[in-house]
Amino acid sequence: MAAVLKVFEAIGRRTAKGFDEWGFAASLLAESILWVFVGRFYRQPVRFSHTFTEMMRFGIAALPIATLMAATIGLMLAIQSLYSLGLFGAQNFAYWGIALSVTREFSPLIMGILIAGRSGSAIAARLATMTINQEVDALQVMGINPVRFLVAPMLIALVVMLPCIAMWANVVSIVAAGLYVSAELDKTFASYVYDTLNVLRPDDVWHGIIKSSFFGLLIGLVGVMNGAGVSGGAEGVGRVTTRAVVQAITAIVISDMIIGYLSTH
Repeated sequence: MAAVLKVFEAIGRRTAKGFDEWGFAASLLAESILWVFVGRFYRQPVRFSHTFTEMMRFGIAALPIATLMAATIGLMLAIQSLYSLGLFGAQNFAYWGIALSVTREFSPLIMGILIAGRSGSAIAARLATMTINQEVDALQVMGINPVRFLVAPMLIALVVMLPCIAMWANVVSIVAAGLYVSAELDKTFASYVYDTLNVLRPDDVWHGIIKSSFFGLLIGLVGVMNGAGVSGGAEGVGRVTTRAVVQAITAIVISDMIIGYLSTH
């Protein structure tokens, strides 16, 4: 009986801790939005130069690996689409599934997972190190709000740059798939592009863009939440960094499933 009670107690503690962490994340989001709009009235604006630096770090610096992954995704979809549809003699319609899959699902999802592993871990490690070294406390002593100075620029950068990376991934994936499909079916690349543009609607592209922006927000909040809650020195930094990546990817996949379900009903 005591063992059963301990199990339920552990579940209750973890559940309460989870609600506490996401409540903290919600407060960070609300405070960041507040500083964006009212920071200038308190002579502590969210500085554009700092935000631009974060955009370069999270977005532009990730373009090489994002391009490689996007091209691989396009080729993979093209190969599998031609094989699957070829069983029914419908391989000429491969462009249809490729275009919708890339813009609505694969580009925002894979780019979100990429940025979660690349930038989410960096955010958690940076804030965890600053917290342990008492640099965050030093900012407060100097009268600088840490959320305005550290958190808001990162959230803005992720919300803006992840949709941009997803759009770039759309182009790269569709071009890579088009080159393979046109070569395999002995048709021109221009006809493939024409068919793809006829299939795609603005709603399909916007669906992926909005999801990417939401994924960027999740990545930033999870990274900051874990970095701010670090304990245990250098070992704690490694622990929260790993935890931030796992939580961010899990949150992205689950929210992608929920958004996909809601958008089709």
